[in-house]
Amino acid sequence: MKPPEEGATWLKDAPRFLFFTGKGGVGKTSLACASALALADTGRRVLLVGTDPASNLDELLSVKLCGAPTAIPGCERLDALNINPDEAAQAYREKIIAPMRGLLPEVALRSMEEQLSGACTMEIAAFDEFSRLLGDRLSTAGYDHVVFDTAPTGHTLRLLALPKAWTGFFAANTSGATCLGPLAGLEKQRTIYEAALASLADAASTLVVIVSRAQSASLREAARAHGELEALGIRRQVLILNGLFQPGSPSDAVADAFFARQEKALLGALKFLSILPVHRIALRPHNLLGIETLRDLLGSTQGTSTLPPQPISISPIGDFSSPIPLLKKIASSGHGLLLTMGKGGVGKTTIAAAVALWLSEQGHRVTLSTTDPAAHLSDALEGNRGALTVRRIDPAVETAAYVEQVLAEQSEQLDVDSRALLEEDLKSPCTEEIAVFRAFARTVAEAQEGFVVLDTAPTGHTLLLLDASLAYHKEINRKTHSAPEEVSQLLSRLRDPSFTHVLIVALPEATPVHEAAALQEDLRRAGIEPAAWIVNQSFHRLPLRDPLLVERARRELPYLKEVLHLAQGPACLIDWQHSEPVGAEALLKIFSPT
Repeated sequence: MKPPEEGATWLKDAPRFLFFTGKGGVGKTSLACASALALADTGRRVLLVGTDPASNLDELLSVKLCGAPTAIPGCERLDALNINPDEAAQAYREKIIAPMRGLLPEVALRSMEEQLSGACTMEIAAFDEFSRLLGDRLSTAGYDHVVFDTAPTGHTLRLLALPKAWTGFFAANTSGATCLGPLAGLEKQRTIYEAALASLADAASTLVVIVSRAQSASLREAARAHGELEALGIRRQVLILNGLFQPGSPSDAVADAFFARQEKALLGALKFLSILPVHRIALRPHNLLGIETLRDLLGSTQGTSTLPPQPISISPIGDFSSPIPLLKKIASSGHGLLLTMGKGGVGKTTIAAAVALWLSEQGHRVTLSTTDPAAHLSDALEGNRGALTVRRIDPAVETAAYVEQVLAEQSEQLDVDSRALLEEDLKSPCTEEIAVFRAFARTVAEAQEGFVVLDTAPTGHTLLLLDASLAYHKEINRKTHSAPEEVSQLLSRLRDPSFTHVLIVALPEATPVHEAAALQEDLRRAGIEPAAWIVNQSFHRLPLRDPLLVERARRELPYLKEVLHLAQGPACLIDWQHSEPVGAEALLKIFSPT
């Protein structure tokens, strides 16, 4: 393995726009912040933009951000903002409707407001703000660089694909109407979307930084992202391998296993690693919080300045339990829904697969599915499924089925012109969101007959899915005149603690725990009480001598205590595994302490 590099060499001759993407938990936000700081420290004016609904820019920068640029203390040339979906949707509705006031009857305005409170408005509003920053040069005229900290890969690819989808939809639209309101009111947006598309495809303007860990799943997703970005015409890309580990002295069996897992993953990805320019960043022993710590991320090759001279004795912490008693209690009902939720990269897929396998081994009928566009379930199971049914909610398949149903139900009632209008409406990118939501509701309903384990998308997008339940219900009623039973019953099923069991998954680190705490509060506001917390990949109980790993284990303690305080139900601790948890045997082993 090559040694980590000193300095942010990928920022040499940096273009105006930089996007940081990759699998959840790989360090996108840390590297986006550090890169923005590095550019600002060279005298450039930089705007850092969070596009993830669950952005943690605030915590890393120690500043409360909003939808407008906010100055970052300690770096006078850096501003940052978060695109807030709720605020963006409200502003979007007003932007579309305001010019029509006084021109259209009140009943028509109310109809527009109803339409713009539908399923797709929140996503398109956030996308509209993203496109404005990218395609309207006046909106960022005061900045030399705009750095985008994006949501995990699957959602980022959708975001980057939307300019192309919407410009194509506008070009083909002949009706003057869209699911977002009158086409005439969207002409300015259309121009901005076209400019955004041009900027994304221009190698002189845009660089995409794909961030990965030296882990098999992370590298597979990075390779997939590279291919899909190229298909979108976005070809200027670099890869950062973040968190690379080198055993110290004295070493131990855990350190040796950590290094071996890393080298095996890199060896398996040699072909992909030969395609892109690759930059390497060393693993740090501490959380990357605060301006100076973020500056240090790109200014030091080892990041070991805070390591203790000798390994520290770590006192054991009690009150964490095994997941097995919880699973036995859930299994006693014979059916139900289990949802793994949390920040990207905390191991939701691994935990979901292990839970599904355990239930299946007890003789239960189990379906394991996912709402995450990245969909890594098959990779985790490696074909060892037995009686377990494994599938994913495929957006393309669900969209085709939904369009076919809507046209079949309404065709007899429509004349030729009305059918043409409906067909155009169904070609918009919003239709996919409704179709996926309907499939989610249908999958939840299947838990009446057995167990359904759902590996959800990262926190922000999962909450948007749940929050949008009533809006999607209205949209489906508008297009099909009737909502399926699984849609109308969805909220009541999610709120039933005897039916739905939410497993909040976190790592023993600041951002995953704090994001999980916010998730718990959001779920409770929606009337959903989490069943348990699961803290994954902990070094706390392992026999350690390697200085860096000892320090990482020591720094877990405050977050483990915080979880014990936050969890109303069981709190479970999963040890870091010596071998990658892939395949049935390895997945089941994670429930047994090392």
